[in-house]
Amino acid sequence: METFLIKALQLILSLSILVVVHEFGHFLFARIFKVRVEKFYLFFDPWFSLFKFKPKKSETEYGIGWLPLGGYCKISGMIDESMDKEQMALPPQPYEFRSKPAGQRLMIMIAGVVFNFLLALFIYSMVLFAWGDTYLPLKNMKMGMYYSETAKQIGFHDGDILLSANGEELDRFGESAIRKIVEAQTVVVLRNGEEQEIAIPNDLMQRMMRDKKGFAGLRYPMVVNKFSENSPALAAGFQANDSIVSVNGTSTPGADDVADMLSKHKNEAIEVGIYRSGNPLTLTLKTDTAGHMGIYMKSPMEVFETVTTTYGFFASFPAGIQKGVSTLKGYVNDMKYVFTKEGASSLGGFGTIGGLFPAQWDWMIFWERTAFLSIILAFMNILPIPALDGGHVMFLIYEVVARRKPSDKFLEYSQIVGMALLFGLLIYANGNDIFRYFFGS
Repeated sequence: METFLIKALQLILSLSILVVVHEFGHFLFARIFKVRVEKFYLFFDPWFSLFKFKPKKSETEYGIGWLPLGGYCKISGMIDESMDKEQMALPPQPYEFRSKPAGQRLMIMIAGVVFNFLLALFIYSMVLFAWGDTYLPLKNMKMGMYYSETAKQIGFHDGDILLSANGEELDRFGESAIRKIVEAQTVVVLRNGEEQEIAIPNDLMQRMMRDKKGFAGLRYPMVVNKFSENSPALAAGFQANDSIVSVNGTSTPGADDVADMLSKHKNEAIEVGIYRSGNPLTLTLKTDTAGHMGIYMKSPMEVFETVTTTYGFFASFPAGIQKGVSTLKGYVNDMKYVFTKEGASSLGGFGTIGGLFPAQWDWMIFWERTAFLSIILAFMNILPIPALDGGHVMFLIYEVVARRKPSDKFLEYSQIVGMALLFGLLIYANGNDIFRYFFGS
């Protein structure tokens, strides 16, 4: 329950920041062009709000709604999710959105997306300035990777060290490396000290989404970091930095190998082979009912040699911009898979988004995930779908090209259709989360 609450709190805080920044973009440009903003809300407020206030001499009511599905900025004279037909039936007023030139209306509509993207670039820059860029080079992962069954079917073996894809060096493992691999014709790995070339099928990504097994995971030894309360391992004489290499005589070079063996020996006495300061030892202990030894192991970043690049304040901005643009390009590239059968079944809602955040609060990870979500929010909002900013932009571009506005009735129907599509997608994505929670992958 504690893990759920920590993840939920991070998700709510992150989305709140993104929504406020997005809506502030609309608000700021509306006020620049002297358009009245009637409401500025975090979350939606059908029937009632949790909090609201209206400063003296202000035209805007500020508040917090009870339905945490986003937020809104109600702009006078605009057909939006409020569906205020009464206002639209009255004669246009100079302070209304519909009375302004198309260019000004276009800038008001794209401001939210622009602000979200700029926020992502700023966050990435500040993360690099505050923490630098620390990563584990693939060439330093001496034990290679664990590969999924899907990857093994096309020729990968556990322990393979990834070297290059289509001749381009693979420096670090992550989304960018996986994209390069699935889009490559060949991948070169180091296997038992020799380079091996593996042919990559065109549908590797579809296979991975269908099988829901991913591509690979880090392979690293189980090295003791610290002990839990009443730890069987501590009582048996284990020490920090001990490296576990076997269980009951079976070799366990990787942490996953150890975990697999322990799962077969719950609440049993076992013999554990370790290396301590380069010397082999064997210790006996009894696992608990869950098959645990009561240790916390070191992460791969603590076991293998990492590389850290630090940035000064001014140097962090071009690096942050590069990271943000690269992230956007990667996300846009991945969108083509959404329109496949496998991609649609992989869509997730708030549960999937919440899973991006760690079980323990880590400010660096929180800000990196927030920057990533800000880029997603910007891209999704600019899609030409009615009810999204991109839908309004599409109709404004039509107005500029055709030199006439779409009718209010057409815009109202489009808004209704767009909202129905969005709610349908929301229900489908969160339905996938619920299905996966109760029935697995």
